Amino acid sequence: MKLVGKNIEKVLVIGSGPIVIGQSAEFDYSGSQACASLRAEGVKVVVVNSNPATIQTDKEIADIVYIEPLRADFLERIIEKEKPQGLIATMGGQTGLNLAVELHKKGILKKYNLKMLGTGIESIEMAEDRGKFKSLMQKIGEPIPESVAANSAGEAWEFAATHPFPLILRPAFTLGGTGGGIARGKEDFDKLLELGFALSPTHQVLVEQSVLGWGEFEYEMMRDSYDNCITICNMENIDPMGVHTGESVVVAPSQTLSDDEHQMLRSAAIKIIRALKIEGGCNIQFALNQKTGEYVVVEVNPRLSRSSALASKATGYPIARVAAKIALGLGLHEIKNAVTKTTPAAFEPSLDYCVVKIPRWPFDKIPESNRVIGTQMKSTGETMAIGRTFEEAFGKALRSVEMKKVKIQPKDIEHHLAAPTDLRIYAILEALRLGWEKEKINKLTEIHLWFLDRLDAYANMENRLKREVFGRKLLYEAKVWAILTSRLPP
Repeated sequence: MKLVGKNIEKVLVIGSGPIVIGQSAEFDYSGSQACASLRAEGVKVVVVNSNPATIQTDKEIADIVYIEPLRADFLERIIEKEKPQGLIATMGGQTGLNLAVELHKKGILKKYNLKMLGTGIESIEMAEDRGKFKSLMQKIGEPIPESVAANSAGEAWEFAATHPFPLILRPAFTLGGTGGGIARGKEDFDKLLELGFALSPTHQVLVEQSVLGWGEFEYEMMRDSYDNCITICNMENIDPMGVHTGESVVVAPSQTLSDDEHQMLRSAAIKIIRALKIEGGCNIQFALNQKTGEYVVVEVNPRLSRSSALASKATGYPIARVAAKIALGLGLHEIKNAVTKTTPAAFEPSLDYCVVKIPRWPFDKIPESNRVIGTQMKSTGETMAIGRTFEEAFGKALRSVEMKKVKIQPKDIEHHLAAPTDLRIYAILEALRLGWEKEKINKLTEIHLWFLDRLDAYANMENRLKREVFGRKLLYEAKVWAILTSRLPP
C-alpha cells in the first residue's frame, strides 16, 4: 500500500459555492460524501465554501468549516492558518478546479508546500485547456471534431472561413456550457465569441465543426494511482448532440448501443483517462454517428460532475467516497465496496434495471424567458427514477417533475420539436397521441427511433387508459406492459 495517506493528517476541501444554474446541489452531494470518506481514514478535514445553506458546511460533515468567499486571497489566509498538507479541488465543480489552478499559478501551493491530492494540476489543465486537450487526443489517436482553440477573434474567424456553419463554440474553464452555443451564422458567431472570451478565465474559446444530430454518450470513469481503471456507468442522452447533457433526458445504461459500439467507446474512455493521468473520477463525453459507426471525443470533465452524482445514485457506487480515498493514495483493489462491504471497489457495477433522468426548468415561474434549449444549461434541477424497463422508469421520472398539466397545441408541436424547447418531450408524446409517424418526429428531432418507439408505446397505453372501460383487466395489462415488458435495442 502506498504511504501517501499516512503522511496526510489534514486536508483542505474546496466547495462549489452558491447553487447556480449548471453548478447545483450535486456538487454538495459529492463534497459531503468525500469529507465523510476522508474522516473515516482519520484525516482532519477543513472545508471552505461560501454557501451556508449546504450540508457540506455542517459541523458534522467537516472538522473545520470556513464560510468565506471562494477567492484565492481568502484561501491563502485559510491555508496559512490551518496548514493543511493536502488539497482536494475535484469535489467543488468548476469553481474548485479553477481555484486550484489559480493557487498553483500564483505560487501559493508551492509557498505553503500544499500537495494536490488526486487529480493534479497538469491533468486539470490538460483536460480543461482546449488546445492542450486537442493535442493530447491527436497524440493518442482519439478522434475529435476539427477545431481551433482560439485566443483571439482573428484565429476564430480564420477557422470559420474554411468550415461551414453551424459551428460550436465552447469557452475554456467554464461550467454547464456557460458562454458557449451554436453559431448558425456570422451574427451568432460574433456574439458567442465576445461572450466566450469574456467568460473564459484563460480568454480562450474552442471553435469546432458541428456534429449536431449525432448520438451523445457519457462514460463515468474511475482510475487510481496504480493505473487501475473501471467504468462506473455509461449513459445515453435521448436528445442528440446540440442539447447540453444537463438539458437532456438521460437514460442509464445506454439503450441503443450495440455491444461493439459500447466496447469501442469504453476502450477509448480507458485510454483517455490513462493519458490524462486522472486519479479519481471523471466524465468523458462522446458523439457517435450511429449510421456510420464514426465517433469523436467531445470533452472530459476531470472532476466529479452533475453526471457523476447521477451515475453514483443510479448504480449505488459511491463515486465521491472512493475518489477521496484514491486521493489519499489507496488503490481500487484496497477500498471496500460500501454497499457489499466485502468486494473491492475495483468491481464494475452491473445494472439489470433502467434509470431515467429528466431535467426541471424554471420556465413555469419565469414565463417570459426564452424556452429554447441548447448547449448552455438553463435547467435548475432534475428528477431520477428507476424501473425494470425504460417505460416504467420514464413514467416515474416524468411524473416526478411535478409540472402542472402541460397542454401542447397541435400547431405548436413542430416548433417544440425542431427548436427544441423544454417542452420537447411533452410535444413528442402529444404528436404520438395524435398519430404522427415516428419517422417524421425522428426527422425533426434526430432522436433515435428506438426511443420514439418506446414513447409511442407509452402514448398508446395512455390512449387505452383514457378510452377503454377501466377495470381489473385493463389495469393488469397496463401494469404488465409497464413493469414486465422487456424489449432489447435493435
